[in-house]
Amino acid sequence: MHIHILGICGTFMGGIAVIARQAGHRVTGCDANVYPPMSTQLEAQGIELIEGWDPEQIALKPDLFVVGNVVTRGNPLMEAILDEALPYVSGPQWLYENVLRHKWVLAVAGTHGKTTTTSMLAWVLEHGGLNPGFLIGGVPMNFDASARLTPSPFFVIEADEYDTAFFDKRSKFVHYHPRTAILNNLEFDHADIFDDLRAIETQFHHLIRTIPRNGRIVVNGGAVSIERVLTRGCWTPIERFATPSGWSAGALDGAHFEVLFEGKAQGTVRWELLGAHNRDNALATIAAARHAGVPTAAAIDGLSTFRNVKRRLELRGTQRGITVYDDFAHHPTAIETTIAGLRSKVGKARILAVLEPRSNTMKMGVMKDSLAPSLADADLVFCYTGGVGWDAKSALAPLRAKLTCDDNLDRLITAICRSARSGDHVLIMSNGGFGGIHDKLLTQLRG
Repeated sequence: MHIHILGICGTFMGGIAVIARQAGHRVTGCDANVYPPMSTQLEAQGIELIEGWDPEQIALKPDLFVVGNVVTRGNPLMEAILDEALPYVSGPQWLYENVLRHKWVLAVAGTHGKTTTTSMLAWVLEHGGLNPGFLIGGVPMNFDASARLTPSPFFVIEADEYDTAFFDKRSKFVHYHPRTAILNNLEFDHADIFDDLRAIETQFHHLIRTIPRNGRIVVNGGAVSIERVLTRGCWTPIERFATPSGWSAGALDGAHFEVLFEGKAQGTVRWELLGAHNRDNALATIAAARHAGVPTAAAIDGLSTFRNVKRRLELRGTQRGITVYDDFAHHPTAIETTIAGLRSKVGKARILAVLEPRSNTMKMGVMKDSLAPSLADADLVFCYTGGVGWDAKSALAPLRAKLTCDDNLDRLITAICRSARSGDHVLIMSNGGFGGIHDKLLTQLRG
C-alpha cells in the first residue's frame, strides 16, 4: 500500500511514517516545514518528503491519505482531497487498524511525564526480553529511534489526550485500545481545545471504557482528578502507585531509592534521574511491566540502566563553570517539578530559570497566575515574551528583583550572560526550539 502522510514532520506522524515503512508500505509525506532532524531521519528510511501543501500532490495517487491534526479545513491539499472524494483517515485510526489491533498495547497517559514514562516502559520491556514495538513523543536515549515495529506482541505507546484530527475531535488515545494503561496524573491543559478540566476527564473516561476486564489500569494514587474519572465507571482491575497501599518509594540514597509494594521491599533502583516525579514514573513502569510479564526484580534492574529522554534536564554544556540544561517543561506544574529536581542535585547553588511560554495554553495566558509560584525556587528568572499575547511582566511581578523579561532573544541571552557566574546552573525550559538559545548562550558564555 502507498500512503501519503499530511503533517509528516511532527513527532507522532513521523513515528507513524517510520512504522508504516517498516511494515512494508510505500510512504511519502508533506509538511509546512521540512527540515532536520526529522527530515533526515525520514529520508534515511526511504521516505520521500514534499515541502508545503500543494494540491498537485494528489497526482501521487496514494491508496490512502493519512492526516495529522496539524491539518485544518482550508488547507489546499486537504480541500483537494475532499473535492475529489479521495480516501483519508487520521493517524491514530491508521495506527490502530494496521498495527495496534493485533498487539498487547501498553499506553501511558497523563498531563505530565508521558514521554519519560513511555521510554522507561519500552526500555524495561526491552531489558526483560520482550522486544516491544513503540511510538514515543521524544527521543529515548536507550534506543536509536522514537518509533519502531517488531514482531513482538507488545507495543508501548505515548497516549496523548490532544484531539485526533479536524474531523475527529476525540483524544488520540481513544483509538489505541490498550490492555495495560498508566494514568500518571491529570491537570488542566490544552486550553485551545478543552474548556475545563472536566472536559479532559471525560476523554480519560472514554479511554477507560476501552480497556478490557482482563487488562490493568495503573493509577497515580495521589491524583484526585483521576479518582473522579474512575468513579464514573471502571470495568478493569486497578493497581495504584505513589501510595503506601500499592507501589511506593522507600529510603533514598541520593537519586537511588527502594521500591516497596504494599509496604514490602522489592529492590533498589540505582540511577541518576532526579526528582520525586521520576520515582513515580518508575513505580508506574514497574507495575505496568509486571502486568506484561516482566518480574519486578528484572524491571528494577532495567530501570537502573535507563538513560532518560532528550530534553529532560538534558545537559547541553558547560562554559566558564556555568552549566546549561535543556528541558521540555512548559506547564506550571512541570516547571515547578523540574526546578525541584535540579535543586535536589545542586543544593544551594544558584539556578537561573529561562522560560519560553510557547505552548498554545501558555500563549493564551490561561495559566499565567500559576507561573510565578512555579518559578519561586529559582534564584533568577528570565522570560522570553516574544509571541506572548498577555503582560508577562505583570503576571510574573511577584518574582520582583529575580525577574528579567524581554521580547528580543539576543538581548535576553546577553542579560543571562551578564548575570551568570561560575557555579551557576542555567535551566532553559520550552516545548520548542527556543530560537537555538542553548547553543547561542553557550557560545556567548565562551566568548
